[in-house]
Amino acid sequence: MELVDLDRYQAGARLGTGADYEVRAAVDLETGSQVVLKRPVPQMIKLQQHLTTEARTDRMLQAHRDLGRPLPGIVPVLGYTDRAVHDDYFGDSLGVEYRVTVEERARGIPLLGDHMARITGVAVGVGQNLFALHPLVHPSPPESGPDGFPIQKQILDLQEGFIEAGYLLLDLRPQNIFYQPAARQITIIDCGALVQIDGQNQVGSPSERPERPQKPPQDVNDFCLEMLKFYATPQEPPLEASGYREPFGLRPVVRFDQELGELEESFRAGASGLCQETYIAMISKVRDRAYHDLGEFRQDLNAYLEAVNQRNQNLPSAVQARQAWVEALDWLRADYWDRFLFDAATELASFDT
Repeated sequence: MELVDLDRYQAGARLGTGADYEVRAAVDLETGSQVVLKRPVPQMIKLQQHLTTEARTDRMLQAHRDLGRPLPGIVPVLGYTDRAVHDDYFGDSLGVEYRVTVEERARGIPLLGDHMARITGVAVGVGQNLFALHPLVHPSPPESGPDGFPIQKQILDLQEGFIEAGYLLLDLRPQNIFYQPAARQITIIDCGALVQIDGQNQVGSPSERPERPQKPPQDVNDFCLEMLKFYATPQEPPLEASGYREPFGLRPVVRFDQELGELEESFRAGASGLCQETYIAMISKVRDRAYHDLGEFRQDLNAYLEAVNQRNQNLPSAVQARQAWVEALDWLRADYWDRFLFDAATELASFDT
């Protein structure tokens, strides 16, 4: 990771815009490598409302320095610019200084596509639904994984690596995770929401906390909440391909207790049996901040995923659900996904359809 000059890179198409960053494809003119350029959303820069994003970038750069080397499954940060006005390079007239980071370009597709593409009718939620929430069909031959849910397993593995390095990584929403369907491999592309920890990766039981705390420090239970919100659903696999179009849990986590209450309500109304029982038990533990490390949560989450796996295998409508899954897979052949390092013909050929 080094200080770089943007003239070294030939900028290409915009890949997407999120709440914090705009991301563009580029080519490193010195090495020929494909990279991405990430900067705060231009409208926020113009209004000088980008300082929070700049601070997020600084935390991410410091964490990468502390780690010494990128963890497997984390997109490497190759360089960063000084804070400067980059109007000439990007062809705009913002007139405000900001930093640009240069990162290795992730392979695969984002589990959640660009929200602007959603407006134009792209099935932006298809990755999250097909591969994270309802993985009914696997590559042939299938690789080993926790009951067919490799995304959840890999996120947990990566989080363990951050915790060992003294950090907790949050904001692991589907738009921040790229996925290669054939290899069943994830890459996290945004590591800005980092919380430094001191080895006491929890705030204790409710009786140990100060009376009427303003806001407890973030801990591993905040990560558990994200996993329960974005990578679990009370819904059974859709019986029509249209059920795979829209993303699930689109809104970011804002209020801890409110989110938990809404999730519990949705599972009480929409799930049943062991799926409901194991999920609500996890909600209860997260609410009490009872998870002190990832070990117990991993065990509980795997029990939930096994219950989902068994439910899916025993669905009376399993054949119809599988057919809907296969039909939805074809949406990944749309032109929108060509902007990513994703060859649909190669990636989807390994599925036994």
